[in-house]
Amino acid sequence: MKAQYDCILRNAHIIDPLNAVNGIYDIGVSGGKISEIKSHIQGAAADEYDISGLIAVPGIVDLHVHVSSWLGGRLGHHMLALAGVTTALDMAGPIESVVELARDHGAGLNIACINYIRPGHTVATTNPTKNELRELLAKSLNGGAIGLKLLGGHFPMTPEAAAQSIAVAADEGAYIAFHAGTLATGSHIQGMLEACELAAGNPLHMAHINSYTRGLISPAMTEGEAALSALQRHPNITSESYLSPINATSGKCSDGTPESMQTRTWLKLGGFAPTENGLAEAIEAGWALLNEEKQDKVVLSTGCAAVDIWRAFNTELGVSFMANPSEPRLRLATAKGDDGQFIIDALATDGGGIPRNVIVEMGLALVKLEAWTLADFVQKSSSAPARALGLYGKGHLGIGADADISILDLDRGCPKMSFVAGALIMRNGRVMGRGTRLITTRQGAATASAAGVAGPVVELGSMLQRRGK
Repeated sequence: MKAQYDCILRNAHIIDPLNAVNGIYDIGVSGGKISEIKSHIQGAAADEYDISGLIAVPGIVDLHVHVSSWLGGRLGHHMLALAGVTTALDMAGPIESVVELARDHGAGLNIACINYIRPGHTVATTNPTKNELRELLAKSLNGGAIGLKLLGGHFPMTPEAAAQSIAVAADEGAYIAFHAGTLATGSHIQGMLEACELAAGNPLHMAHINSYTRGLISPAMTEGEAALSALQRHPNITSESYLSPINATSGKCSDGTPESMQTRTWLKLGGFAPTENGLAEAIEAGWALLNEEKQDKVVLSTGCAAVDIWRAFNTELGVSFMANPSEPRLRLATAKGDDGQFIIDALATDGGGIPRNVIVEMGLALVKLEAWTLADFVQKSSSAPARALGLYGKGHLGIGADADISILDLDRGCPKMSFVAGALIMRNGRVMGRGTRLITTRQGAATASAAGVAGPVVELGSMLQRRGK
């Protein structure tokens, strides 16, 4: 019998709040799309999977990852696939490296990228002109990125340059995100509040809200409430937070000093000198955790052996710190406004090649604690981030939607299978997917095609839309 479907998922407990579906059904997939959902689908398929006892949700979209050679590295795709993710946004680039790793180390994922605005690298100074920012945006879009990222916590610019960057992106309808902090403030709650004002009503993705609530200025929970209040006052801002206790930053040093201001800040907080030697001492002591590649994943290492590895790589490896207190992380993830909607739109990880891809693990833990419903989990981990990216065929499982599906074991709190465009990319801890589908704009489509990573095309102006738009 000729197959009527590319695949059928049998006995799936579907959780799809956008289509008000919560029940056990079969899912039929044809041509990379959801073609049928019924109590029992009659007909043949090239592949069938019985997923009785498991949860089927719209493919998980991680709105903040790193999969470039600068941050994250070549194993990021593999690690994301293992974590049940189907779509992710690289939040820094550089775009050329993201495309290269996507071509050579893909695991079947959809990947988008926003390119960093970094003084001395992509712009000349900490106060680039409007024309320089426009040229960078055009170059980034042509290279396959969907927008730009301000790295205020690592490589801050003037407040005027940050505001100008957001305005330039808004003029073109491009994506723009901000790791808050400028030369006038820092990467803390005051920097976040400043960033809200610098946006001047323009669309903006405010990265990892939890990173501004670490108690650097006021008690951590006080900072958390200030962040939530600010987001409610600024509905133009899309936001995400993560639940992992660790942060991540660059371990790269130049002239005896860590390049990243974030790295220097955390060294000083731990009582270490903000120097290359101070970072070595912190890694040896266990205050700084080296992001070390081992086989097919990145692990956190400390001690003398980790220092030797870091030196062998000319310090060009990432480091992490146990920086995130638990109370504000949980409060930020679960907080809702008077309208019953989440104040922070998405649950992300800042992961990828950084070992904290815990959307499923920690998100389902909140479900078990009854802090979230399963519908809340889907909203935070799929529907809202898909909308932010302008990917309206994702984030739900309606007929005609993209067949991006994550299959989860609620009892064990882990992903079991995942599909992208109906193709199986991960099953039972084994990555099956190959290649990458680069999410880009019309300007970058030729670059993606030439690299062999052509994927969905999003329209400028369709991204960072608020609810109801």
